[in-house]
Amino acid sequence: MKEMHYDAAIIGGGVIGSAIARELARYDMKICVADREEDVCSGTSKANSAIVHAGFDAYPGSLKAKFNLEGNRMMEELSKELDFSFIKNGSLVLCFSEEDRKGLQELYEKGVKNGVEGLSILSGDEVRKMEPNVTEQVVGALYAPTGGIVCPFGLTIALAENACDNGVEFLLNTEVTGIEKTSEGYDLTTNEGIIHATYVINAAGVYADEFHNMVSEEKLTIIPRKGDYLLLDKEAGTHVSHTIFQLPGKMGKGVLVTPTVHGNLLAGPTASDVESKEDVSTTAGELSDILTKAAFGVKNIPFRQVITSFSGLRAHEAGNDFVIGEVKDAHGFFDAAGIESPGLTSAPAIGVYVAKLVAEKAGAKKKADFNPVRKGIIDTRKLTLEERSKLIKEDPRYGTIICRCEGVSEGEIVDSITRTLGAVSLDGIKRRVRAGMGRCQAGFCGPKTMEILARETGRDIEDICKNRPGSNMLEREEGGAANERA
Repeated sequence: MKEMHYDAAIIGGGVIGSAIARELARYDMKICVADREEDVCSGTSKANSAIVHAGFDAYPGSLKAKFNLEGNRMMEELSKELDFSFIKNGSLVLCFSEEDRKGLQELYEKGVKNGVEGLSILSGDEVRKMEPNVTEQVVGALYAPTGGIVCPFGLTIALAENACDNGVEFLLNTEVTGIEKTSEGYDLTTNEGIIHATYVINAAGVYADEFHNMVSEEKLTIIPRKGDYLLLDKEAGTHVSHTIFQLPGKMGKGVLVTPTVHGNLLAGPTASDVESKEDVSTTAGELSDILTKAAFGVKNIPFRQVITSFSGLRAHEAGNDFVIGEVKDAHGFFDAAGIESPGLTSAPAIGVYVAKLVAEKAGAKKKADFNPVRKGIIDTRKLTLEERSKLIKEDPRYGTIICRCEGVSEGEIVDSITRTLGAVSLDGIKRRVRAGMGRCQAGFCGPKTMEILARETGRDIEDICKNRPGSNMLEREEGGAANERA
């Protein structure tokens, strides 16, 4: 059986694991990230609201409040350093009745205690001047100018790429199935062999409780909380400009409506606790609930322009807060568990905090050659005509459009495959350059993208998968050609 030795092993390649990996890469340590999927950003990190929360919602003094504010303050500079999309568009929390104004005031005071800058309470008319499509039922709103939106794929992949470029090894398709304490640290049993690590960081999302409970007598409980979303075409992307939340009131808890950094409109999520940690189904009832609740706060949403629906699982911890730090009865084992909303916002700050804890425990020194800068994939849609013409002369593949809906060129797809931690699946390409993200949902570009992926990786086309191994897009009949799966 294969044996691998590391100073620190991180379980989970989502945004939290990748943020910790990137920060831990600053230190002189041998580090790995183990994830059961074929790519980073394949769990909760790929299916969420993509919101950079201002920080007014978390209970003052909680870890959620602490890391939300710190992460929010880090995001803009980090987006420049790692070259991912981020927009500080501000957020509004809508209030629908005079009797609920007290709740709006309480939310404002909570935000002030948490240190959120620039908060103000607006009248209904002031809100409608900012957002003409807000309904007449709105009597007021909490305005948070520091709220923002981000690409969750872009953030996670940028963190992971930079960590990898700085020496962190990513062991993908590597599922951790058991953990044992040893005299020198921990042995992690995986489908690829044994990982020997002095320190372990548990960033396994909805499975974090299972790994925690393998080493600790103080048990942890993670409840998978499913949320459904509707994504609308870019023609609907300007329907609102801020992220629109709803204050919970007599009509129940609402859903958000927000633009995305890519120009779409997003509505959701629902919230339902489920038993299975693999249940990412959507139902007609849940999606209908989004339509009803979203329309209560924002009028005339063009739901006929929905191009897809999806759901994600939030890792809700029974104590309703993040669980971060060294486990008391398992020295050298660190939790980053129960990371639900505002986890995406908090990720950069959690990364700094956990990496510092581990490095101090290990007595590790910072490296002199750490490079904090990462250059993202060229987005030809953002280039001037002159810049694009020059690029096409240098590499004609940038002049061949593969995905018509999103305007993605062959050159961008090739870069997404051949760069650090390059895509090995169709979903991996989609998350990096958006080929297949548009209104036809890969109906046009899918076959050509498969051909490019097969060519660049040296694989047969029937071996190309949508995501994890086994999700092949084609199958070959005995004695015949490859056929597309239904």
